[in-house]
Parts: sequence; structure tokens; C-alpha cells
Amino acid sequence: MITSAFTLPGYQMVRSLGIVRGLTVRSASIGGQIAAAFQSLGGGNIRTMTAVCEHTRTDAYLMVLAHAAQLGANAIIGFRYDTTEIAQGMTEVLAYGTAVIVEPEGNAGG
Repeated sequence: MITSAFTLPGYQMVRSLGIVRGLTVRSASIGGQIAAAFQSLGGGNIRTMTAVCEHTRTDAYLMVLAHAAQLGANAIIGFRYDTTEIAQGMTEVLAYGTAVIVEPEGNAGG
């Protein structure tokens, strides 16, 4: 389970395992950058760059899930993305949250 909220309705947090994160940096290929330049002339959605951004976010998201699993978490709360252009055409995406162990409400102690 993963949420941008700090609680999960119907669950209680048993233990906080700390911050988990996934970081990746991507850029479009030279061909992709040329295609994006032509797409930008017409305005609207730049499909090439949208695809690069979507792949980058997915990679960062999967890294967060893997990091949480390594810690033994069964949920992540406070999930967020942070994006920075670190150079022209190069985007960094950081995904992060707090790894926790939760259990259904009413199951305290077992």
C-alpha cells in the first residue's frame, strides 16, 4: 500500500522504518530531442518528453517500492515526487516517503 496521506484508513501504524527513496536521472536521446523540438513547434503535448518523464517517474517509484521491501515495510505513507531539471534536457526525479508496518485496526498485538 502506498499513499500520499500520512494515515491509511482502517489501518494503524505499528512501526515506522524510516525514509525510503528512489532517484533517477533521464534524458531523451538525440533523436527524441529533435522530435520534441519539432513537436513543440505545433504546441500542445510533447509526446516524446512526456514518455521520458513517465518512464523516469516509474523507475523512481519502483526504486521506492524496492527500498521499502528491503526494510520489511508493508506500506509507504507521505509519498511524494520531486523533479529537477539538472541540465538542459536532463531531468532528475526523486520519489520518497516513509516506510511503515501497518496492520488492520483492532489487531493490536497480534
